[in-house]
Amino acid sequence: MRRGARAAAVLALLLVLAAAGAQAAAPDAATAAQAVAASATAPGTATATAGVPWWVWPLALFVVCFLMGIVAVPAGIGGGTLFVPIVGSFFPFHLDFVRGAGLLVALASALSAGPMLLRGGLGSLRLALPLAVLASASSIGGAMLGLAMPAHIVQILLGALVLGIVVLMLTARKSEFPDVQQPDALSQALALNGIFIDGATGRIVQWQVHRTVPGLALFLGIGVLAGMFGIGAGWANVPALNLLMGAPVKVAAGTSGLVLSLVDSAAAWVYINRGAVLPMIAVPSVVGMMLGAKIGARLLGVLKGEVIRRLVIGVLLFAGLRALSKGLGVWP
Repeated sequence: MRRGARAAAVLALLLVLAAAGAQAAAPDAATAAQAVAASATAPGTATATAGVPWWVWPLALFVVCFLMGIVAVPAGIGGGTLFVPIVGSFFPFHLDFVRGAGLLVALASALSAGPMLLRGGLGSLRLALPLAVLASASSIGGAMLGLAMPAHIVQILLGALVLGIVVLMLTARKSEFPDVQQPDALSQALALNGIFIDGATGRIVQWQVHRTVPGLALFLGIGVLAGMFGIGAGWANVPALNLLMGAPVKVAAGTSGLVLSLVDSAAAWVYINRGAVLPMIAVPSVVGMMLGAKIGARLLGVLKGEVIRRLVIGVLLFAGLRALSKGLGVWP
């Protein structure tokens, strides 16, 4: 009952945020209407959406986000990384609204999986907090910058970024259990270490991190990208925690979700204040992602990461090419 109550409380909070976005949009209703109209009349979009009942799109968002939530948590990339390029490319919504909903989607995924990750020792709150504080501050600036840029420019940059993520995932060699011989002074002072039980092998793993100062600097840049594109930053969090700082890959994936919950909540307020959050897009997306993330959190402890990794790479490659071609007008 307590677990269900927590989930209901989180859902209620996100619904309130979505409603607040709708209220904030009220003074700019004309601007929002123009944005939606521009989206609906883009080349190829009107034909694709003609005769489609309005309720089809929220239902489709729910189903798509449910599937995204299942794979996003084990992959440690955050739901927004999949949500924005896919929904922005294949659904008839303006990109500003998609990015606003994308931050809430990534936030919902992280909050839904967070308690389970903490109980299993796969997420370290002590490790997440100092990184999230810096990334949260920079994500606000990134959100303001992204909303000030033309939609087609953001679409092109988003496609290029997603394809860059694919290259990063293909070339980065994640170490299951990095060998950190000696933690640095800052990580010792902050007690950035812990123990977890690997559900796949039953092995008890003690871990610690190093290169804490470069890690903090890197997360400042990660926060800017998270706010600008509304995709969260799990795709960058996991390599930074695993390859740079030396956290085990499962701890990196779990802690990435905790970082996302703080970073995305900071950036989301900018989109809400600008009226870029619509309940019709945000609510079904958030509910679907939360339900899928519950399943994904359970799979994280037992699934081989390579299985999820290959699936995510394939989806991101297609979504990145689609976003880039749409921004360039090649495949509207």
